[in-house]
Amino acid sequence: MEKRYEEHAYVLDFLPHGRPGTRPTGRAGYRAGALVQLLGEEFFTLLEALAKEGTVLKPHDRVYVGKKARKEITYIIGRISYDELTGAAKMELPAVISKIVLNRGKEFVHFFNTAHAITPRMHALELIPGIGKKYMWQVIDERERKPFENFEDLQKRTQIPDPVKLITKRILEELAGGSKYRLFTRIARRNLTG
Repeated sequence: MEKRYEEHAYVLDFLPHGRPGTRPTGRAGYRAGALVQLLGEEFFTLLEALAKEGTVLKPHDRVYVGKKARKEITYIIGRISYDELTGAAKMELPAVISKIVLNRGKEFVHFFNTAHAITPRMHALELIPGIGKKYMWQVIDERERKPFENFEDLQKRTQIPDPVKLITKRILEELAGGSKYRLFTRIARRNLTG
């Protein structure tokens, strides 16, 4: 199976002088310089990277982090966990997730159109905060009549309160390690992506 990496990511925090205090330990290839904490656009991967000298980034900036020549990023240090995010990065995370969810709306609406049972007693829809049995059955009944076209259609036909906000909460839960099941994110592993 081919490894797939993030191509683009959004800035959560930019530390022009690196981390205050001590340097992270156990990081192969760690170099001094401007540190950037990022959220990957496709897999919601939390990343730490070094910015190119002279580059200034701000939260919500979209940067290329793929394998080809990068404009703003020198080096991807690797994946990080939610607990390794700075306070500022954690504050920006919900807004950045919402932005990605809105930009990729078709994929998330597709989830509501195709989600199925995970176990005999649990449906994938029930893993979304705020969706219990009542909303789950409304979604299933409505999508059988006609697939949802967008978030507005989903919300209008099922009365689910703000689907983007609910998906954002779910992604935050997964990133913070508060869920056994992963619907939208990957498990954070130490993986240098150089």
